[in-house]
Amino acid sequence: MQDFWDVHGIIFIICMFFFPRLTLLFSSVATGGCLWWLGLVFAPRLLVAILATAHYWDTNPILVILTWVWALGGESTEKKVVEKKVRRTVVVDQQGNVIHVSKEIE
Repeated sequence: MQDFWDVHGIIFIICMFFFPRLTLLFSSVATGGCLWWLGLVFAPRLLVAILATAHYWDTNPILVILTWVWALGGESTEKKVVEKKVRRTVVVDQQGNVIHVSKEIE
């Protein structure tokens, strides 16, 4: 197994932190099949953590653990920010039946 620092540097980590999709797409990170592309589109941080675990767990376990903390914390924070930006309006009648549900981006 190769060491992370033999292949990548600090600039790679900074780019992965701020632009995970672009860095995965244009870097020398391993690409794969359908699951890789789904991970890239829907959960790039989790894809990074999975790839880091598969490739660097033996040589850099602390870096892999930090990657998982970043991945899980970043995904949940991103979802909370999106929920705060979307305003949901529900219209109900006097019997409590839902008449209309709408979502607006603030």
